[in-house]
Amino acid sequence: MLVGYGRVSSAGQSLDVQLNAFRAAGCEKVFAEKRSGTSREKRIELSEALSYVREGDTLVVTRLDRLTRSAGDLHTIVKQLADKGVSFLCIQQAGLDTSSSTGKLLLGMLASIAEFEADIRRERQREGIERAKAAGVYKGRKPSVNVAAVRTLKAEGIGATEIAKQLGIGRASVYRELQQ
Repeated sequence: MLVGYGRVSSAGQSLDVQLNAFRAAGCEKVFAEKRSGTSREKRIELSEALSYVREGDTLVVTRLDRLTRSAGDLHTIVKQLADKGVSFLCIQQAGLDTSSSTGKLLLGMLASIAEFEADIRRERQREGIERAKAAGVYKGRKPSVNVAAVRTLKAEGIGATEIAKQLGIGRASVYRELQQ
């Protein structure tokens, strides 16, 4: 049985392209979710897909980055599948299929390249932020807590819980601002 797993990172993105690809590939069951791929945590549909597949099945994804963004996670997942007698197929990346030794080799190389690209992207982003800070353009996130209002309300004898309610912030934020 072919079992599809689709993922997009945010609620604003659509799974339609992946779902169509799964139908075209002949997937009988599809698991799909809208979650970040940087971690396996909180990816309920992935966990269910991995639990669902049985010996002789094939887990199908459209691209490797839809399954995971980490080479370590990818290898862990593929090993978990192999231990169950389940193959892995990646449709858009040369039909990557772990049922062959060539497919396994290609999987390892593509996973390493994908992780390398993610590292480079993070490095470029960090460099861009540093350049913007040096130029005085990047100021960071705007403060979400009005420090003066917190201190004024505290000076009036109002407690942290009430200050938090009045300003629409968390109590921890009130305490943090009062300690500084």
